[in-house]
Amino acid sequence: MHDSSLSLPFAMLIVFGSAKLMAEIFERLHMPGIVGEIVAGALIGPSMLGWITPNDTLRALSDLGVMFLLFGVGMEVKASELMGVGKVALLVAFSGVIVPFFAGWGILTAWGAPRIEGIFVGASMVATSVGITAILLSARGVLDEIASKVILAAAVVDDVLGLIVLAIVTSIASGHTNVWGIALTAVLASLFTLILAKWGSTAISRTLPHFQSRAAAQEAQFQFSVVLLFGLAVLALYTGVAAIVGAFLAGLALSDAVDMRVRDLTRGVNELLVPFFFVGIGLHFDFSVFKSGSTILLAFVILIAAVVTKLIGCGGGAWSLGTANMMKVGLGMVPRGEVGMVVAQIGLTMAVISSQVYSVVMFMAIVTTIITPVLLKIAYRVPATEPLPTSRIG
Repeated sequence: MHDSSLSLPFAMLIVFGSAKLMAEIFERLHMPGIVGEIVAGALIGPSMLGWITPNDTLRALSDLGVMFLLFGVGMEVKASELMGVGKVALLVAFSGVIVPFFAGWGILTAWGAPRIEGIFVGASMVATSVGITAILLSARGVLDEIASKVILAAAVVDDVLGLIVLAIVTSIASGHTNVWGIALTAVLASLFTLILAKWGSTAISRTLPHFQSRAAAQEAQFQFSVVLLFGLAVLALYTGVAAIVGAFLAGLALSDAVDMRVRDLTRGVNELLVPFFFVGIGLHFDFSVFKSGSTILLAFVILIAAVVTKLIGCGGGAWSLGTANMMKVGLGMVPRGEVGMVVAQIGLTMAVISSQVYSVVMFMAIVTTIITPVLLKIAYRVPATEPLPTSRIG
């Protein structure tokens, strides 16, 4: 293709078209459509057909997609309901960080890897991809279930904890640990998340009606919502949290205030942009990981550990909800997605993990994303008859 002006629409055609085609095929096979979209990325990516390679434009569309995805999911839940499962979610998040971290570190140590490489692999197994978890729960229509609320709240806390772990690990790798800097980041990130989750909805419910009564624009409420989305995403980044957490908290703050028109417009944006997020995950799939027998073994050991440690750590943290909900929470926290990929990329850039281990982590991040929809489909078939917790935070 010689005309550069065709490159963007051509790439969007290939990415969006293949994503929706594979999603349709997978849904006809009674499998989650998002798995088809990830598979589409692997098919058209550099490892197979080579039609599309990851680039800044596709990455930007992917980032926008996952921000609007979390924004839409935030509008479907109530802040008070998430705070109501706060104590359980905190326990799930903390245990779901500790168990995978030491398991990953231990596996790499047993494999004979350097200490810092093992620490990085442990860090890559810590955080759950809140974007992937959110769309799975939303697609299944189970956001009202107690287990789903625990998963969402714990995934947000997980993101903050994962950030702290990553900050500590990168400081160790660079040879100097800034304790005060890490502590400040942890405090700011925690305060940002807590304040918005607890009081954001009240503030917006009082502010939005005044804005709407004075605005002349036809879609003033949606415009206000999008400005809030990007504003909180920026603030999240400044406090050290991922932009998608800010987007989720923006949706959460708006959940009691916006009308159906805003929700419908958000779904329309999601239909366009979210496939770029899932295809982007598939584009990073690297089949070179299967060239060496020892690497194949390590990849599958890490993959099994990634599933089992979240099932034990997060599921164990939800023991008060009963067996069925423990299973749902444990499996719902399994996908690492873009979070594990980012940690692996940082480790490779800092030259503290080898290309072999990098491929193993990428394999783990992508495959946990692919298998989680199937695992959750099985888990949510099990009825949860246990009594719901009544404890609340604050």
